[in-house]
Order: sequence, then structure tokens, then C-alpha cells
Amino acid sequence: MLYHLVELLRPWLIETGLYHVFQLFDQQLEFRVFGAAIAAFAIMVVAGKPFVRWLLTQKIGDQARFDVAALDRALASKANTPTMGGLLIAGAIFVATVLFADLTNPWVQMGLVVLAWHAAVGGIDDWLKLTASRRGSDQRQGLRAWEKLAAQVGIGVLIGYFAWQVPFRVPEAPMGPMLEHAVNLPFQKTYLGEKGEVNPSLFFASAAVYTAVMVLMMAGLSNAVNITDGMDGLASGVAAAVAVGLMVLAFIAGFESNARALLVPYVWQSAELAIVAGAILGACLGFLWFNASPASVFMGDTGSLCLGGMIGYIAVALRQEFVVLLMCAVFLWEIISVVIQVSYFKSTKGKRVFRCAPYHWHLHMGGWPETKIVARAWIVTVIAVAVALGSIKLR
Repeated sequence: MLYHLVELLRPWLIETGLYHVFQLFDQQLEFRVFGAAIAAFAIMVVAGKPFVRWLLTQKIGDQARFDVAALDRALASKANTPTMGGLLIAGAIFVATVLFADLTNPWVQMGLVVLAWHAAVGGIDDWLKLTASRRGSDQRQGLRAWEKLAAQVGIGVLIGYFAWQVPFRVPEAPMGPMLEHAVNLPFQKTYLGEKGEVNPSLFFASAAVYTAVMVLMMAGLSNAVNITDGMDGLASGVAAAVAVGLMVLAFIAGFESNARALLVPYVWQSAELAIVAGAILGACLGFLWFNASPASVFMGDTGSLCLGGMIGYIAVALRQEFVVLLMCAVFLWEIISVVIQVSYFKSTKGKRVFRCAPYHWHLHMGGWPETKIVARAWIVTVIAVAVALGSIKLR
């Protein structure tokens, strides 16, 4: 909004000599990324307390139940802590992006759709769980698994199809190889030789392949973040670190000079996604203000689904799926631990690999304090982000 307002008023601002004051909103992407992060953080901090009070008046409190008695006892102190804080996370990301991003940019438009869709699905799921006791005969504990999966696959197919169409739908998009469709394999160079010609060995994804990757990344990471969200500050802190990595990737893939220097696909106009990533960072840090131990609010499925969905979408849009998956090592291990536990439990008729899944509860039941588990997850993620960004140069 601010970007478009300055664009609209540019002739008048130049005429009055004021353009140099406001050109940061028009010309400087770095400033707009910083502004989006600060705006999202400020929205969270300012609106956080009133929002938590409203959740309390609505009696929207968590009632976690596990099949392990020791965990139920350990989490008794968290009972009735307000949840659905993800509504505020999604709202802060949306407002900050609208304020500072170019809203005519197709990548930004699709990002906002991904955000709103996942927040809505998560919100419905949370609301059904938290109001089951009030609804009389309807005692549904959230969305059914197939309903949630159908919603995730549906938005993945929709966004995948339109994202693949971006180079064809925008007249001013550069001609040449569709690097927006390039399959960016680890250690493979996108450009070769002194003239920087496109590597002839590149594989370009069809619409079906591209859409399938979008579905897998968005659905997989939204569920992975959802599973990770179980301890105070765990999911939000890890997501904040990943958001920093996404900002760097957007600056690399979104500028042709940077992409050529690092031999990765240049994705036209994708630099604007750095603003979306900045808004995610600010919202996650602002949420940590209230979610750090002892948490006064939880994000619920509303927040975890939209954060994971956004991370997956940006990864595919920037053609950096492998790098982002490396950044998301903690999220991936959490969901993998659940798959291992469930598969082994069913195949052995009751035996377990871990004391409890996901893995953070295995550590907790082994004697690790919650704060230590969360802090070390943050450390591992920071290292994973650094390694992932460093791996870009290994081509």
C-alpha cells in the first residue's frame, strides 16, 4: 500500500522536492523488507495482550491430551492457556505485506492467498476442537484427516498451476529459458562459461511436475510445523530462523546478477518475496514475545499451518526446495519421527522406537527440560540455515 501510494504520488513528490524523503518506500527493497519485519513485530507486540485477553473471554484454551500419562502430568500447568494465536500471526504477516510489498507482483499475490487459505483451514480445525463441548450433539474434535489433507492438496494444486503460469501470463517477463521452471538439483550449475549461458543439462519441470512439487512442499511443511508446535517457543523460534534464510534466498534468486554469480536460477520479480519472508520473521519474533516459556498463548493449527504453507510456497517459487528443506531440518525430523513411531508401532503391534513422538517429547521424557530442548532446536536451526546457504556456493 505504501509502495503504491508513493508510486501514485511520485510526480507530485518530485515536483515539490519531497521524493528523496519517500523514495525508500519506492526504490529500496531492503528498506521495505526491514519495514515489513518491524511492522509485523510491532503489530504482534501491540495487539498481543488485548488479543490474549479476548481469547480468554472466549474461553479458547488448550486442552492437550496424550496417550502417555507422564506427559499429561507434565503439561497440566499449560491447561487452558489460550490458543489460536495464529490468527494474530497471520494477520500481522498479511498487514505488513500489504503495507510494504508491490501488490501487483504475482508472487506476492499468491503468497497472500496461501497465507489466508492455511490460516482459514487451521482456524476451522482449532475452533472445532476448542468448542466441541459447547456444541451439544456435534462433538467433532477438529477437521477429519482427509478434510485437512484435501484442503492442503487443493491449495497446492491451485497455487502450483498459477505459479507455473507466471512467465506466460506477464507480458514484461524476460524471454529465454523458463528458469522459473528449472529443477534446481543440489550442486548443479544453472549457468556455464564466461558468457553465462544457461546449462544445457538443466531439467525443466512440466506443469504437472511443478504442481506436484508445490503440493508436496506446502502440505508437507505445513504438517511438519504443525507437529513441531508442542513446546513454548519451539515452532515460532525455528520458523523465525528459517525466515531469515528465505529472505537471503529471495535476494539471490530475485536479482539476475546475484543469481548468475551464485549459479542458481533467476526467478523474475521474486525478490518481492523477501518482504513476505521479512513479515514472517517479524511476526514470529513478535509471537515469541508472548509464546516464550512460560507461554501466555499458543499459535494452534491456525499459525502452524500458515507458517509451514508459506515456507513451502516460497521454497518452490524461488526454485530452492532442497536448500529450504535443509534449513527446515528440525521440522523435518519432527515429522519423520512421527512416521517412524507410527509405522513401527503398527508393524510390531505395540512396540515403540521413541519414548513418545514427535521427537521433542522423547527428549522431554528422557529428562531434558523444555527450555533446553527449545534452545537447542533454535541452535540446530541456525546452523542448518547457515549450512544450507553455504551449500549454494558448492556448485
